[in-house]
Amino acid sequence: MALDIGDRRIGVALSDPLQILASPLQTINRTSDEYALLEITNLVSKHEVEKLIIGMPYSLDGTVGPQAEKVLLFKAKIAAQLNIDLVLQDERLSSVTADQKLKETRKKSTRLKERIDAAAAAVILQSYLDEALLNGEISQLAPPSY
Repeated sequence: MALDIGDRRIGVALSDPLQILASPLQTINRTSDEYALLEITNLVSKHEVEKLIIGMPYSLDGTVGPQAEKVLLFKAKIAAQLNIDLVLQDERLSSVTADQKLKETRKKSTRLKERIDAAAAAVILQSYLDEALLNGEISQLAPPSY
C-alpha cells in the first residue's frame, strides 16, 4: 500500500497480489492526524498490508524541504501506531504525472483533486514496485500485500 501525504488529503493505492500493477484505492480527508491515522490503520488491517510505501516530496534539487519535513513527522506518527515496514519513495512530480494520466482518460469530476491524490499514490507505488522488481527485492512467485 502507498500513501501520498498532503496537508488536506492523503491518497491511498494498493498493488495487485502479484505486485505488478498499482491502482488508486481512495483518498482520506485529513481533517485531523488522529482521524487519518485511524483510517490508515483500518486500511492496513483490512488489506493485510505488510509494507507501507510513503511518498517523499523531495525538492527538485533532492533536498528535504518544508513539505518533506511534514511527511517525515507524519511518518513518525504512523511508525508509533503501526508495527509495519515503512519505506520512503521519491515522489517528485507524482501528482503532475497522475494529473496528466487522469486528463488522458478524459474523466471529469467535481472530485478531481481527490482522484489526483489517489492516482498520485498509485504512481508512487508503481515506481516502488518497478524498482523493487528490477533490483530483485520482490518476487512475483509468492507476493506479500503492499
